[in-house]
Amino acid sequence: MRKLSLKEQIFVGITLFSMFFGAGNLIFPPLLGAQAGANTIWAFTGFAVSAVGFPILGVAAAARSGGLRTLAERVGKKFSFIFTLVVYLSIGPCLAIPRTASTSFEMAVTPFVSQAGTVVIMRVIYSVIFFGAALILALNPSKLVDKLGKKLAPILLVLIAVIFIGCLLSGIDGTGEINAHYAHMPMAVGFIDGYQTMDAIAALVYGIVLAMNIRSKGIEDTDDVVKTTIKAGYIAAVIFVCVYGALTFIGRAGAADAENGAQVLTSTAFSLFGTAGIAILAVIFVIACLNTCISLICSCSEYFNEIVPKISYKGWVIILAIFSTVVSNAGLNAILKFSVPVLNCIYPIVIVLILLAFLPKSTLSRPYIYPLTVLFAGIVGAVHTFNVPVLSKLFSVMPFYDKGLGWIVPAFIGLALGYVLKKKENA
Repeated sequence: MRKLSLKEQIFVGITLFSMFFGAGNLIFPPLLGAQAGANTIWAFTGFAVSAVGFPILGVAAAARSGGLRTLAERVGKKFSFIFTLVVYLSIGPCLAIPRTASTSFEMAVTPFVSQAGTVVIMRVIYSVIFFGAALILALNPSKLVDKLGKKLAPILLVLIAVIFIGCLLSGIDGTGEINAHYAHMPMAVGFIDGYQTMDAIAALVYGIVLAMNIRSKGIEDTDDVVKTTIKAGYIAAVIFVCVYGALTFIGRAGAADAENGAQVLTSTAFSLFGTAGIAILAVIFVIACLNTCISLICSCSEYFNEIVPKISYKGWVIILAIFSTVVSNAGLNAILKFSVPVLNCIYPIVIVLILLAFLPKSTLSRPYIYPLTVLFAGIVGAVHTFNVPVLSKLFSVMPFYDKGLGWIVPAFIGLALGYVLKKKENA
């Protein structure tokens, strides 16, 4: 029976890391480092739990349960179809894929172009090249380990290391005053910052592509694929913690009054290496965004090919690449206004599904656990996102509601009710 060598397993882990690691992952840790001051360690700990822990748990949950659709079917078949479709549309062509080009353009091209008219033309040219490259690389999803794990991801890690080492050698000590945002309950605030990376959602949809890459290495047994996937999650987690730690340290040398992590990275890179630092940062963003874009196109194309098989996988890759090229140049702000609230609504449900996946298999015989837990968490999450009149005021008494985590207690209530209702049926 074929087993991956340690080297092969490491590359699979690096591939998983690169699938997750996009622009959002680059931006949050530096801002935390710049603003948390003496509370950096506490804030970083909370961030690591949600930005590393939940995504890796998500990978394991997807592997254990057979993927997002199978896991969601434990709530109901209709729910599974609708929820899965919303997830793929939200993190795919309606938001995340177009945003990879828009964000990398702002970091890689805009700093070097001054005239507004030129920026518009350059954005069109850049998006065509960016999605053209993503299209070519996404046509063979089983080769992602060779493309991302062995080539692009190592370059990304080396460039981040260059800036990190530059900070170490410069002797810059950026520990300043604690920003009001991190003054109280820094661990909880850091946890919420990590929550906003939305990687837990991606964890549930990347499984099918990662499993395909593992099988391409000769691992056929389903249990072995699951075990290899979980091991890759452990490796990716170690890399994430190291990279996030480095980016947080880099942030300590940046501008504490910056509005976002991109500004922190820009100021640090420029102070260390001048224009060359901006160029290094540009390459980092392009590679990170391209890796995520390729992974999302592969995952979404596999899914849409399953529900609309008349269009081939390659056909869906082309459709998504063209659609994303258009959206990244026009109408993205309007789509963001719709997509971001949707993401905020589904994230509590995703977390609940991930955690429920680790309950003993015996709980599957209790049909109300999944539906009630998801229902209670989903309602509170939606009410908070859309600030529903009356209900928002009523729910505001729940712990952490103002932080967007008011769904936690209702989820536990739903879990308890689901368990009790089943016990009554057996009585």
